[in-house]
Amino acid sequence: MNLGNPIAIGNTAKIYLYEDKIIKLFNDYLPDTESSYEANKQKYAFSCGLLVPKVLDVTKIDGKQAIIMEYIKGRTLGDLLTENMEQAEYYINISIDIQQKIHMIKADSFEPMSEKLRRQIKSVHNLDEKQKSYLIQKMDSMTFENRLCHGDFHLFNLIMSDNKVTIIDWVDSSVGDIRADIYRTYLLYSQFLPELAEMYLRLYCEKSGLSKYDVFQWAPIIAGARLSENVSSEKTERLMDIINYYFPL
Repeated sequence: MNLGNPIAIGNTAKIYLYEDKIIKLFNDYLPDTESSYEANKQKYAFSCGLLVPKVLDVTKIDGKQAIIMEYIKGRTLGDLLTENMEQAEYYINISIDIQQKIHMIKADSFEPMSEKLRRQIKSVHNLDEKQKSYLIQKMDSMTFENRLCHGDFHLFNLIMSDNKVTIIDWVDSSVGDIRADIYRTYLLYSQFLPELAEMYLRLYCEKSGLSKYDVFQWAPIIAGARLSENVSSEKTERLMDIINYYFPL
């Protein structure tokens, strides 16, 4: 099947627009369960009443795992913000309202966030066993109410069309502490736009009653897990600085 050129390329898959549908074609090295694993998360989010692209099929195309889903025509809030930085607070407020809707959902059938983070931290080569043990023990000491967390929530995963905003890319979603999800978003923004990150955190805390201290309890843990992702645009030194700031000497 000739899908043409991808409209986006991620770490695990290429995204194509074909016959007014989105086709997510996964890389060969991934487990055979990857497509169904992600599709089930997206279906669950859809079933909760969230605005999420409808999954139409989970199949194989030319021997590769694929998810076929509804095409949402529109533009990401990230693109809209890039063109009009004066509207930053407007777009951040929209995103926070959506993230809070996600965080209100109890989703005990989802993969626990703690299992996902533990697996990531244990796989990191940059951390020694003492550092890994500290991060895992700190995580295990947290008390919280399990809530649905997107896991990669940012403006470029929100598509605006007809005054509605659709949430995409659910592969990293889990059930856990919303403070960890908030810090993850803060960490992503702070990599490129520290002022935007601070605005996001301030507004989320104002809307939720949380404090910056509450959210930053997760800082070294999320930074440690982020090291496992090997994202080319992310600086290892930055993440290690965050971890070392909290790590007891």
